[in-house]
Amino acid sequence: MELVGVNSQENITELLRGIRAGAVDDGDALMAAVYGDLKRIARSQLGRWRPGQTLNTTALVHESYAKLAGSTGLEYADRRHFFAVAARAMRQIVVDYARGIFASKRQHIRADIDLAHLPDDGPARAEQVAMVDQLLERLEKLDPEMVRIVECRFFAAYTLDETADALGISRRTVQRKWERGRSWLVTLAQDCE
Repeated sequence: MELVGVNSQENITELLRGIRAGAVDDGDALMAAVYGDLKRIARSQLGRWRPGQTLNTTALVHESYAKLAGSTGLEYADRRHFFAVAARAMRQIVVDYARGIFASKRQHIRADIDLAHLPDDGPARAEQVAMVDQLLERLEKLDPEMVRIVECRFFAAYTLDETADALGISRRTVQRKWERGRSWLVTLAQDCE
């Protein structure tokens, strides 16, 4: 999954600058430019869930975009910043969805944290997503960059290269912090049991 080509990268950055400067009145052109990429990201994220879920790719893209468009005072520096924030928006939507599933089941399933694979069981999957979100809130105080990396890798299903690009950091930094973040989350989850 590659985010966008070179021309598209420049177009998205220019659109974001135009919106920020007030030269572009609405985000229709931006939505057209990023829609395919957001759809690929959402498809990749939701592909880890079981078929038949009520949250689908199109709904996740539209909810994410609405969340991004409705954020007052948030200005995107460039396409990298936009896609990093998009990963965070998807995290929030997927976590809310997971909490809804888990709450409706009214059971406690304690799933082991595995950032590479979600459990097959719907409630266990929902619990794992909600648990990862809670652990990331704790990690935010220690290493916000690591949280952004986990958001991109786990919630938006970005590759190492896409994460590095979205966050404007080296691939090696992403790889090192991803491995450390996974280890930290597993350890913290075990301590919470």
